[in-house]
Amino acid sequence: MKFIIKLFPEITIKSRPVRKRLIARLQNNIQIILGRIHPEVKVSGFWDKLEVVYQGDLASMPESLRDDLVDGLARIPGIHTFLEVEQHPLGDFHQVYELTRAAYEERLKGKTFKVRVRRTGNHEFTSVELERYVGGGLRQHTEAAGVDVRNPEVWVDLEVRDERLFIVTRIHQGLGGYPLGTQEPVLSLISGGFDSIVASWMTMRRGCKTHFLFFNLGGHAHEIGVKQVSLYLWKRYGSSARVKFITVPFEEVVGEILQSVDRSHMGVVLKRMMMRAADRVADRMKVQALVTGESIAQVSSQTLPNLNIIDNVAEHLVIRPLITMDKPDIIEYSRQIGAFEFASAMPEFCGVISDKPTTAARKDRVEREESAFDDEVLDRAVEATEVISIDEIVENQNINSEIQALTRVEANQVIIDIRAPHEEERKPLNLPGCEILKIPFYNLEQGVTALDSEREYLLYCEKGVMSQMHAQHLVEKGYANIGVYRPAAPK
Repeated sequence: MKFIIKLFPEITIKSRPVRKRLIARLQNNIQIILGRIHPEVKVSGFWDKLEVVYQGDLASMPESLRDDLVDGLARIPGIHTFLEVEQHPLGDFHQVYELTRAAYEERLKGKTFKVRVRRTGNHEFTSVELERYVGGGLRQHTEAAGVDVRNPEVWVDLEVRDERLFIVTRIHQGLGGYPLGTQEPVLSLISGGFDSIVASWMTMRRGCKTHFLFFNLGGHAHEIGVKQVSLYLWKRYGSSARVKFITVPFEEVVGEILQSVDRSHMGVVLKRMMMRAADRVADRMKVQALVTGESIAQVSSQTLPNLNIIDNVAEHLVIRPLITMDKPDIIEYSRQIGAFEFASAMPEFCGVISDKPTTAARKDRVEREESAFDDEVLDRAVEATEVISIDEIVENQNINSEIQALTRVEANQVIIDIRAPHEEERKPLNLPGCEILKIPFYNLEQGVTALDSEREYLLYCEKGVMSQMHAQHLVEKGYANIGVYRPAAPK
């Protein structure tokens, strides 16, 4: 099994040393991600492409490996497209035709097609000659609708490299962007809503190692939700790099704003306090830029005058990837990256909502409002900042020590599979004799209210991380019959 990786086009126009550096980083990132899927996957780098080869025994290859590798490659920044190919020794024209027919016959039924050959090396034939022979055979001996050289419904792609033949059986779209870690790291202010999630993903896709900064305004459930979606983004799109999750307790800051600031300016002042705190966190982490999910005029604090006033207190570059995007487009992006359910179910807390917020704050007025603010409150919040590695979220919460994960299911216990539907369908939980309920994580809090209080329910997810977080949250809300199920690792 083999894949050919085509580079994001902007990589190919870089100078030779920059291009080599980008390709080397992309090769390393792919090897890290796919190596976790299977240790016998090897990634090789070349000037114009990369190749991924499974070097194990095909007869004993896991059934799901091909799908897992496709899924992994589709979410690695820096890949434009990747080709799924069959590799064969190069024989005569008729052998090439027969192999191509076996690979494409089903897809050609009722469709127009064109054969496209790319050739490297010295051969006694031309690419056009091979295209004509294979195309003629497919036209006569398959149920294709015919050849269309201008706008075919199916491209039949072949590559000849020296004495090897590669038949392209599938072309998959990549994520694009730059390889993660090739651009400077950034600090993303994430609230868990659609905007901050998509903005964080965009900087990851553009090659920036993206750390997550969360301002806790007073909601424990909100913090759990933001940690959950941050972990999801990292695991799915950025796990080739180690990043941090930072929490700044902002409850006291909110309380001080409520006492000291006129209601019309609370939103702007809160954002300025966040920027001041983010600056100091960025200094500690030696990060040069802050990322926010703001879009022009989406809410009162995001008008141009207010954004200007907010940015005045920031010493670091503020990046706003969504600045001109419409909300429906942002939501659609969240669907595409698999984060829609996270954002739509995110608990929210806001203690500074104003009925008449200013949309054109003036610097002198804002500074006058802030003059009554006790700066020591902000200092205490920044000093109490919690910084953890993104993959240590569960351990940091001491969830494992409070809720023991069970490896066996007893008679009175029911499994609740909290994975998203597409995850559950892809890898169904098969436990003969056990009752299994399917309640996605984003419906869990509502779903548990209808459960039988006389039975015990064990939450399940593939990695055991989200099940621990949600179980802890439900136990803290008073559900004493909630536990965690984690199957024993195979020996």
